[in-house]
Amino acid sequence: MDRKVIDHALESPFRRFSRDEWAQLRADTQLTLTIDDLRKLQSTHDPISLDEVVAIYLPLSRLLALYVAATQGLFKATQRFLGATDGKVPYIIGVAGSVAVGKSTTARVLQALLTRWPNTPKVELVTTDGFLHPNAQLIQQGIMDRKGFPESYDGTALIRFLSSVKAGRHNVAAPVYSHLTYDIVAGESIIVDRPDILIVEGVNVLLPNRLPRDGKEIPFVSDFFDFSVFLDADEALLEHWYIERFTRLRDTAFRDPRSYFRQYADLDDAAAEATARSIWRRINLVNLHENILPTRPRADLLLTKGASHRIEEVALRKL
Repeated sequence: MDRKVIDHALESPFRRFSRDEWAQLRADTQLTLTIDDLRKLQSTHDPISLDEVVAIYLPLSRLLALYVAATQGLFKATQRFLGATDGKVPYIIGVAGSVAVGKSTTARVLQALLTRWPNTPKVELVTTDGFLHPNAQLIQQGIMDRKGFPESYDGTALIRFLSSVKAGRHNVAAPVYSHLTYDIVAGESIIVDRPDILIVEGVNVLLPNRLPRDGKEIPFVSDFFDFSVFLDADEALLEHWYIERFTRLRDTAFRDPRSYFRQYADLDDAAAEATARSIWRRINLVNLHENILPTRPRADLLLTKGASHRIEEVALRKL
């Protein structure tokens, strides 16, 4: 049968909402964030307004609060059935999407909102950057230019971390990454201690592992997720946002003597734009096509951005 006929015959697994339709789902949920809160939460050149929080993130936090409460109830019922008393299982949310799409801001805003729900007072956030191999190892393997690609991560350590968190263990350590030095910070770690919710943010968190040849089970990172969000945008917008961010960092963070990107701080506007465009097209765009976009259909929620980082459409996977 023709592929187009098959695609047409298959019903979409997502229910799509316009911005206004989704905004109505916030019901009477009260906004507990201020402008000052948002300024602290947003990333470099990723503007977010109170209107965006009210229209998009309040309904999402309400939905997630309902999902978490239902999951907590199911866990307690199972514990009663088994006669067990061993703690709690954290609800894990994955946030995926391209470089420059605004994942960090989305993750931090969700963390701030979800912390304010009575059944989820403890919400932790971890980025997969901490599970990148150190620069020295990437250089030794000749893959420094593929940083952010699947092979640049310590997948085993990430799986071990998520497995321990999901098992309800105390004081699970995650490595720390510095965007200033562009490397793992030796000897430092983030401690995750049995949160109600853990948000895991990263470009490739929805990427499946290769199937094993011997039939042995190999867990995916996304196997540990109870819910996942994919931030999407047109490629032209992503490139534009990346170049804008690069230019802004050239005038700020790149000027720090400790910055890995200090070499770009003195570029003029034309050279900075050309350099950023080259990096985007040689590295980030390739990663987007090869690894990130193919995982979009695996998400539970798609947030599609238009110009000015404004989310124009929401698609929720049907239960």
